[in-house]
Amino acid sequence: MKEQLYSLLKSKALLEKEEAITTIKLMGEHPAGIGDHSTEDFYNNIEEALQKLVDAEDKLSTLEKFKIDLFTTHK
Repeated sequence: MKEQLYSLLKSKALLEKEEAITTIKLMGEHPAGIGDHSTEDFYNNIEEALQKLVDAEDKLSTLEKFKIDLFTTHK
């Protein structure tokens, strides 16, 4: 069960990382796609995507750091 939990958490963090990277790339390559949004909305959205990327990286790092302690069955 611990391995499944680790796998689930890691998969979710990887998905969040990819979503953030995709958002940042799209906003950088296609800024006209923001339509009626203001410049402030654009900056807020890009900042949110960056924070999501930082959070995902933190999650992945933490999972790796504590993998043995939290997700390994000690015998």
